[in-house]
Amino acid sequence: MDEKAILDRVARIPIAKTLGFELLELSEGRCVLHVPRDPKLDGIYESFHGGLQMTAADSAAAFAVLTLTGAEALITTTDMNIRFLAKCVSDIRVEARVEKLGRSLVPTQVDIYAVDGQKVAIAQVTYMRLG
Repeated sequence: MDEKAILDRVARIPIAKTLGFELLELSEGRCVLHVPRDPKLDGIYESFHGGLQMTAADSAAAFAVLTLTGAEALITTTDMNIRFLAKCVSDIRVEARVEKLGRSLVPTQVDIYAVDGQKVAIAQVTYMRLG
């Protein structure tokens, strides 16, 4: 795994900068992100917007996939789902892991935690390897 190459690729992704992603861990098949809560982007219940949690889950999954495929691999999301477990009013920690590196599909599991350690959401994201 070429961590510097992955970090360089992440730095070129506009949403990563917009949402303030901080990469806490990159290891084989795994990515952990810290994402700050910005109240200007809250949802209807004055909490971390669910759509932004899904965006963070999708991104962490992609970065986890890149640890196995290489930083410049062509990948795309094929499907994703999320189950919200609790309201979140803090920053989040997003932990993604590759379940299986297939020839074409790469399913991942993502857990999202509030800063107090409470699990606030779980997601599954599947990536397709292109080319």
